[in-house]
Amino acid sequence: METDKEILVKGLKIMGISLACLFIGPTLIHIALTNKEKPLYIPILIIAILICALAIFLILKGLNTIIDSMFKKK
Repeated sequence: METDKEILVKGLKIMGISLACLFIGPTLIHIALTNKEKPLYIPILIIAILICALAIFLILKGLNTIIDSMFKKK
């Protein structure tokens, strides 16, 4: 069994994007919750929650892609 390098690189790229989302999402949540009196409180909070959900989805997709590159038969 060999690791498919192209699929592995694709999985690592997905994991890199999820890492960025893991930092951006909670940062936006913190910014939104510390500025409750601002008019953009609700939209920023909704966007932040969506980015956090996207990060979780991308982590699962990236791990699945990496595992497929190692164990899936061609």
